[in-house]
Amino acid sequence: MEKKNLLVGQSGGPTAVINSSLYGVVSEGRIHEEIGHVYGMVNGIEGFLNDTILDFDEALPGEELEGLKYTPGAYLGSCRYKLPESLEDPVYPQLFRKFQELNIGWFFYIGGNDSMDTVSKLSRYAASVGSDIRVIGEPKTIDNDLVHTDHTPGFGSAAKYVAATVREIAIDASVYEKKSVTIVEIMGRHAGWLTAASVLARKYTGDNPLLIYLPETAFDTEAFLQKVEAAFEKNCNVVVCVSEGIHDAKGTFICEYDNSVGTDTFGHKMLAGCGKYLENLVRSRLGVKARSVELNVSQRCSASLLSATDQQEAVQAGRYGVQAALKGETGKMVSFVRCEDPDGGYRMECGLEDVNAICNMEKTVPLDWIRDDSDVTEEFIKYARPLIQGRAELPLGEDGLPVVVYRKFK
Repeated sequence: MEKKNLLVGQSGGPTAVINSSLYGVVSEGRIHEEIGHVYGMVNGIEGFLNDTILDFDEALPGEELEGLKYTPGAYLGSCRYKLPESLEDPVYPQLFRKFQELNIGWFFYIGGNDSMDTVSKLSRYAASVGSDIRVIGEPKTIDNDLVHTDHTPGFGSAAKYVAATVREIAIDASVYEKKSVTIVEIMGRHAGWLTAASVLARKYTGDNPLLIYLPETAFDTEAFLQKVEAAFEKNCNVVVCVSEGIHDAKGTFICEYDNSVGTDTFGHKMLAGCGKYLENLVRSRLGVKARSVELNVSQRCSASLLSATDQQEAVQAGRYGVQAALKGETGKMVSFVRCEDPDGGYRMECGLEDVNAICNMEKTVPLDWIRDDSDVTEEFIKYARPLIQGRAELPLGEDGLPVVVYRKFK
């Protein structure tokens, strides 16, 4: 039987475990006789079009591959390249000629919503031309906004980072007996999953963060100021967590009141600055000490607080995708299914979902998990807490810092 090769790439924003999913794909690909070489696209589909690929047998031979599980960022590099909507576009036959030249039989793309759009288009084009290439999407996003999956690899570690950091910020803010407000701005354009995870920072009922605002509901600045004043009755040091995408009832992003907002290559507004705007608003209107903290890229790239559960599930998703593709599955995304555990604990199994029902859709926090537009319910806590459990032990080098693997640049 003629062996075919496997091709894998990464796309969109990185997570702490995107390379764990990559490890799962590559390590599983290596153990099957049907697969010859495992190739990686450097900088995703865009890099592949520019002929930038690597062979994992050369790049990470033997046990060196293990280092991927502890390496943040995207080892292969990423891109935000959007394939044309029309399958008649000449880029599709160009891509499939390249697949044929490399004798590719299996294609894997690790990413979020826009990446699943790529998986959808490639699998549909393959079907239209009678290609036997199997195309599988591997989920990834700290935003946790992919539909038809309980959660996504990357969310658990990011949620753990957010909760731990907010707890540290709250403790730091409490050292002075003087009124203060700390605004923590957290990633989340339309889905507030990650900001909601800040509730896990509370050590007891009534602890900081006292207010949590998600983009699923409209943000009212006057009501916000009233709630901050009321919160001083519980704690003179108030910590407020907000999603970067909070907006008013008209749909205007709060950050737009403070600065002009550009757009990225997908036409999404680049959001930043709502924390600073609210800091200035509190200072000027309430006359108290105020500061803002933007967690920024640290919440998605930090591996120092890797959730062991998240890491293990990411590897599992990568392996499961390869096994499914070898059985003939295509046009699917690996999903997570939360199962009933006889002991009442948490258990997850992998499944497959039609990628066409996933791409260009967005899963938001259920409204009944949001309380009074400024907090989340116990249902969210029960959902999120199992995902942050365990800590992956990072191997340390002689310099005392975590050991990671690097892709060698030309």
